[in-house]
Amino acid sequence: MEENISHAPNPSPSEGQDGNNQAKQGDKSSSGKSQFRKPFYHRRRYYQKFNREAVQKEKSAFKKLSVIIPLYNEEESLNPLTNELRKALKSIEISYEIIFVDDGSSDTSLKVIKEICRTDKRFKYISFQKNYGKSAALQVGFKEATGDVVVTMDADLQDDPSEISNLLKKLEEGFDIVSGWKKKRYDPFIKKFSSKFFNLVTRILSGIKIHDFNCGLKAYRKEVTENLKIYGELHRYIPVLAKWQGYRISETIVQHHPRKYGKTKFGISRFFKGFIDLLTVMFTTRYIRRPMHFFGFLGMLSFIIGMVVNGYLVYLWAIQDKYLSNRPMLFLGILLIIVGVQFFSVGLLGEMLVNNSRNEAEYVIKEKG
Repeated sequence: MEENISHAPNPSPSEGQDGNNQAKQGDKSSSGKSQFRKPFYHRRRYYQKFNREAVQKEKSAFKKLSVIIPLYNEEESLNPLTNELRKALKSIEISYEIIFVDDGSSDTSLKVIKEICRTDKRFKYISFQKNYGKSAALQVGFKEATGDVVVTMDADLQDDPSEISNLLKKLEEGFDIVSGWKKKRYDPFIKKFSSKFFNLVTRILSGIKIHDFNCGLKAYRKEVTENLKIYGELHRYIPVLAKWQGYRISETIVQHHPRKYGKTKFGISRFFKGFIDLLTVMFTTRYIRRPMHFFGFLGMLSFIIGMVVNGYLVYLWAIQDKYLSNRPMLFLGILLIIVGVQFFSVGLLGEMLVNNSRNEAEYVIKEKG
C-alpha cells in the first residue's frame, strides 16, 4: 500500500531570511534587550556634542600674548604654575609665549625651568648671573617679549593664571594698562598694612585712582612696555610712570591665594625703600624735564624766609637799638639766604643739561598720519 507522503516545499532564500529576522525579533522581545547599537550612537553623539562645547575658546582682539614671570628661589611652585598656565591659556583663542626670568636663584629653579622649556617650546627663560631685583627682571622680560600684549605675574602661585582672560577683556575696552587689585589678600599683617599705606600715599600724590599699585598681575599693551624704563625698585610704581607718559590706566579685581611654597621676600628694608622710591618717582615724573620748577621753588622759599628773618633782626637793631651779636637767628637767616641761592643755581644747571640733551626720541608718539 502506498503511503501518500506530502513534501513541504523548500523555502525560498528570501523567505528564509524573513524567518530568521522574525526569529531574531522574537528573541529580542523575549529577552527584553535590544541587540542594535542605537544607545551607543546616542552616547557617541552626546560626547561629540560635549567635546565641541568644551573646546570653545574665548576670542581675543590680540594676536599674541607674552607672559613674563620674574622669580627668585621658587623651585617648588614652578611645575604647578606651569600646569595652571596651560589650563588657563587653553581657553583663550590666542598664541602665547611664557618667559621665565630667573633673578639669580640659589636653589634648583633654573634646572626646573630648563626642563619645562625642553618639553614645551612655548616656554622660554632668561637667567641672571646674580640677583638684580624685580625691576631689572621685568625690564629684560619686556625687551624679550614678542607679543602685542604683555602680562606680568609672580611665580609664587599667589597670582591666579585664570585671571589673565579678565585682564585682556579689560584691556580691550581701550585701556593701555590694567592692574590687578587683590581686594582680599592672604599676606602677613605687616605686608598688608604697609601695602595699604603706600597705596594710599601714592594714590594721593599721583592722582591715579587705583587701589593696588604693586600688584604683580598686570596687563600691558606692547607699546607701553617698549617705552617704560624701570630700574632699582621702581616696579612698584609702574602705573605712575605710565601715566606720566600719557597712557590710560585701569584696574580689575583679581583672586589672591595663600602662599603654598617657599617664603615671602618681603623685609623691613622695603618699607624704607618704598619712601625713597616714591620720592624718586614723583621727581622723575613731574620735574625731570623742568628741574627749575622744583629747585627754583625750594630756593625761592628758603631765600624769602631768610630775608624775612634778617629783616626782622635789622628792625630790632635799627629801630629798637638792640644788639644782634647774641642772636643765633642772624646766622639762621644768612644760612637760609645762601641755601636759597644754591637751590637756584642747581635749578639753572639742571635746565642747561635738559636743554642740551633734549631730542625727539624722548617723546612718546601715539600715531602718525
